[in-house]
Amino acid sequence: MRDASLTHSLLSYRGLAGLLTLASIIGMSFAYFYLQGVVKLDPCPLCIFQRMGLIVMGIFAFIAFLLNPKQAWAKILLMFGALLGILWSIAVAIRHVWIQHLPPDQVPSCGPGLDYWMDTLPIAQVLKEVFKGSGECAVIDWTFLGFSIPELSLGFFSILLVMIILAIRQSNAR
Repeated sequence: MRDASLTHSLLSYRGLAGLLTLASIIGMSFAYFYLQGVVKLDPCPLCIFQRMGLIVMGIFAFIAFLLNPKQAWAKILLMFGALLGILWSIAVAIRHVWIQHLPPDQVPSCGPGLDYWMDTLPIAQVLKEVFKGSGECAVIDWTFLGFSIPELSLGFFSILLVMIILAIRQSNAR
């Protein structure tokens, strides 16, 4: 009986919001503390943009967890914000995986870097340059079970997407 109650709690709107918040914290911690701190990998521009979407998702999920609104429209609105964040991350991860699988002669050349672009270009041009990709985005520096970081991220983001859809479905439930 306790197992059913725990499962019911975790699959409730608030439970899913809490799990999404926790997943965001774990994902960001893994990227920052392990990949950057231990493995010494610097994130490429596309990695940074994926993290931005994860942060947005985490913020909306955290607000949903804290407020635990009673009105269905408020629940849906908060999860819609989380949905937009994770869809952004998924889209960027798909682009990143695509760049990593290009033949070497088709990989875009390395640019001056995101910091330079942010200092010198309008934001619309920065977005255009980032999504064009660069040579650094095509490099596979680390793998786990044969999957690159963007491929693993895409899988992780897809699981979070399913959780968000479940939370939206729970918005009409008690």
